[in-house]
Amino acid sequence: MSSPRRRIETDVMKLMSDYEVTLVNDNKFYVRFKGPTETPFEGGVWKVHVELPDQYPYKSPSIGFVNRIFHPNIDELSGSVCLDVINQTWSPMFDMINIFEVFLPQLLRYPNPTDPLNGEAAALMIREPKSYDAKVKEYVQKYASKDAADEAGAESEDDDDMSSVGSFGDDDEEPAGRLDDV
Repeated sequence: MSSPRRRIETDVMKLMSDYEVTLVNDNKFYVRFKGPTETPFEGGVWKVHVELPDQYPYKSPSIGFVNRIFHPNIDELSGSVCLDVINQTWSPMFDMINIFEVFLPQLLRYPNPTDPLNGEAAALMIREPKSYDAKVKEYVQKYASKDAADEAGAESEDDDDMSSVGSFGDDDEEPAGRLDDV
């Protein structure tokens, strides 16, 4: 077994110990991700698509929310995530657990409205923070239930929309979440 293949297996097994993971093939899978506590995303459950490049772990994974989420740095319709921070700071020292325990929770806790993928969310966050929080919570209730995450992506599993540590998602799908407490 090659070293990159062994690394992928090790990382996925570690991820499976803390999260619900649905394997598509050796390099593609879905992870149930829960919104971080004490944020407007708390209680949300998202299905996150992960694709590992052939150069993994030397190149960062591509990720994306499948069910919808309202966030300045996540494209609402495609689920693409603006994670320049992962691309810029990614190192083979990181593993998949870092994405779900550090990078994504930090992105949801500390949105960057000055570099938006969702201009509406960014503008609302800057101009009317309380309205922004209310809209995030509305999306969580409407699109980020456990059932919504389970159903997300059921109609179409088109993986061609992936972007490098960007994201994946179909227009009418909803976001995914973390396993514990589900």
